[in-house]
Amino acid sequence: MITRNALRNLGLTLCFVVLVTLGLREIAPGARTAPDFDGSSRGPEVVIHIDPGMTGSQVGEVLERESVVKSALAYFRAAVANADSQRIAPGEHRVETQIPAAEAVLQLLDPDRIVDLVRVRDGARVSEVVDALVKAGFEQRKLSKALSKLKPPLDFKLQNVEGFLYPAFYSFARGTNEEEALSAMLLRFQQSTGDLDWRFQGFSRRDLLIISSLVESEGTPDVFAKVARVIYNRLDKGMKLQFDSTVHYIFDRRGEIALSLKDTQVRNRYNTFVYEGLPPGPIGSPTRAAIEATLNPADGDWLYFVTVLPNETRFTSSYDEFLRFKAEYKRNYANGAFE
Repeated sequence: MITRNALRNLGLTLCFVVLVTLGLREIAPGARTAPDFDGSSRGPEVVIHIDPGMTGSQVGEVLERESVVKSALAYFRAAVANADSQRIAPGEHRVETQIPAAEAVLQLLDPDRIVDLVRVRDGARVSEVVDALVKAGFEQRKLSKALSKLKPPLDFKLQNVEGFLYPAFYSFARGTNEEEALSAMLLRFQQSTGDLDWRFQGFSRRDLLIISSLVESEGTPDVFAKVARVIYNRLDKGMKLQFDSTVHYIFDRRGEIALSLKDTQVRNRYNTFVYEGLPPGPIGSPTRAAIEATLNPADGDWLYFVTVLPNETRFTSSYDEFLRFKAEYKRNYANGAFE
């Protein structure tokens, strides 16, 4: 016989939905009170360890056990209320004790509080991830060996893990080896995107990941969906994509804006000025936002876009208007607007 207490405990358990990579996508019911510290009498800092794949409720339990928050439920609700909580990194974090749950979320998000921080920037290439890990004390030779063994998810049908080392902050415990560190980044990709429906107009998962990497490299989050639509429109018309980012990828350059005519003529399958269609693989690791934009592009007939100022990207279907935008960009560039 199932007792009333058992049913109640089962219901409470189900409320704490398993949410991958600290991704808090469902709100806990409001029926229970959630005791919370008011922050008036803070305690000393402690180091909190968050394992990869821990759920929001599990993190809350750790914080409650260490007296960081007064209750796990208070933390869970504060994390649900802060969309950035999905970016909380596994690893070790320095946090104060006896603080309000909302502040605990902020301290876990603070990169300056992450012990031995490794930053994987949005759109990072494998080469850049390796550089970040070397700076953190990992060995180049062992990283190269680990990369040769690391396999991408089979359903993407790609040959290496370019595009799969998920952008995030990481902190690795002492003794973590190179293979474990890289595997944690691959796992973070799978956890961060595992609930997505990788389907759009007959494109394969491989193609959608490649498009997502282009969206990440060519746009900013506010225009990701428009950039995705431009890509689909150009592919549909058989036009070359002609993206600077693919040429910069060939030369492993970052931070440069202008391309020379010679650059655009290099014979390499990643050069979208020379070859039609998509490059043969991703040109970096896209964020979930870029992937979602790829799967849900904006509606529009745009074929061109130009970032005329650092925070202003314009879209058009007219080649003549595109040329006017490009001339404006060149003037702004010459005047130092992109420095």
